[in-house]
Amino acid sequence: MDQIRNVSEQTEDVLEKVSRPLKPYIPWVARTLLVSTFIEDAVRIVVQWQNQLYFLQAYRGFPWGISHFFLMANVVTMLACSGLAISRRYTEHAVAGLFAVIVLQGFAYGLIFDLKFFIRNLSVVGGLLMLLAESLLARRRNVFAGLPSISDEDKSKYVLLGGRILLVLLFVSFVFSGEFTLTRMIVSIVGGMSCLMVAVGFKAKYSAIVLVTILSVFNLMVNNWWSIDFNPTHRDFVKYDFFQTLSIMGGFLLLVNVGPGGFSVDEKKKNF
Repeated sequence: MDQIRNVSEQTEDVLEKVSRPLKPYIPWVARTLLVSTFIEDAVRIVVQWQNQLYFLQAYRGFPWGISHFFLMANVVTMLACSGLAISRRYTEHAVAGLFAVIVLQGFAYGLIFDLKFFIRNLSVVGGLLMLLAESLLARRRNVFAGLPSISDEDKSKYVLLGGRILLVLLFVSFVFSGEFTLTRMIVSIVGGMSCLMVAVGFKAKYSAIVLVTILSVFNLMVNNWWSIDFNPTHRDFVKYDFFQTLSIMGGFLLLVNVGPGGFSVDEKKKNF
């Protein structure tokens, strides 16, 4: 056990040294990655405007005019809320707007009962909860001395707990999909252990870094939409998966920045 503890501490020291120069940029990168799927979706709707209208009207039964309004409202909401999230302005409103987009699109496109869609979007919601927690913690730090915002502190504990649990769902879906090879088994074991550690809040920051690394490699190797030119429809689906994975990576990076919160093993250890 002492050897394991020593290796763990040495690994943490190395990660701390490597990440120190990057720390000032992590929050901005994390927020940008988190909203990347919404920005890509807004651009895709505009570029494929007629196709989107045809699908909603012909296959989903949207009346003419309502379909136009729905698509335009989605584009405006996603771009506006993404901009607010990146600039850290009205974060609570931005999170609410992006959450509403996820729910409404799920029903509008008939994907709410698609298991893959459901799990991926729950993970994106986890990332949005991390963004909300970051805002709550920042607001609490900005309160004048002597006037602690206890309510914001309590809220952030619950929000961070929910965010951590939802974030790891993407990796759970990855474990149970595709062919089971030796490489996949090793990645699943390492990733599964990291997911468990994130969920309970034990060495959560370092576990999140491991998951970001795994997802980065996975995203580049599996969701390489730029190499698909023979099937535009398949290319769109792979591109969608690519940007959703980027968003979830952004959620993990926010976890690295703000920490696991009060309901975690790491926080309990600080109190002893």
